Amino acid sequence: MATRHQPVTTKQQIFKALDDLPEDTTVEEAMERLYVFYKIQQGIADADAGRKVSQEEARDRMKTWLP
Repeated sequence: MATRHQPVTTKQQIFKALDDLPEDTTVEEAMERLYVFYKIQQGIADADAGRKVSQEEARDRMKTWLP
């Protein structure tokens, strides 16, 4: 009998991200991990909402940022 997978909640993802840190981690390292998680979630939401650019446009934009 096939089992159905329950979707992973944001809370579960946060706990997993923190659980993967070493035991001697600092609060600052934990906050950095959560911030990266937050930015990734924002990027996924933006892409899902159609707020994205093509690879070519991204390259053109980066040319103005880099020497």
